[in-house]
Amino acid sequence: MLKAKDIMTREVISVTPDTRIEELARLFMEKGVNAMPVVTEGDKLFGIVTETDLVAQDRPLHIPTVINIFDWVIYLQSQKDFAEEVAKITAQTVEQICAQDVVSCDPETPVPQIAQLMTENQAHLIPVVEQGRVVGVVARLDIIRAMGK
Repeated sequence: MLKAKDIMTREVISVTPDTRIEELARLFMEKGVNAMPVVTEGDKLFGIVTETDLVAQDRPLHIPTVINIFDWVIYLQSQKDFAEEVAKITAQTVEQICAQDVVSCDPETPVPQIAQLMTENQAHLIPVVEQGRVVGVVARLDIIRAMGK
């Protein structure tokens, strides 16, 4: 049975949490990828950033609906969600837009399990982590190529 180490891309294109948004956009265009791991010193996994995270910066801001009763303001949506939305739209670095709750696997993870992780978590890219370091990535195209073998 094929494992992550058999199909993963070993030359990982990654960014750091302090990478500027402009640099991220340039990398997406130049490298032709749609997701990248975000790593800290020593290639430690910090998060993952996708083109969707970047595009989300350009969407209009939804102002929450409120009700004003007797000088009280009652929010009908979460104030926290609104604050997070504002933070993402005004972000200057990758750290401010990337997802930090990342699903990963290790080099010995079987390909069917990786496919399951992708579908269950709606992930386009699964970082392959060994001893805390990113050693590769498995993208959807890697899974499709493995199916053809």
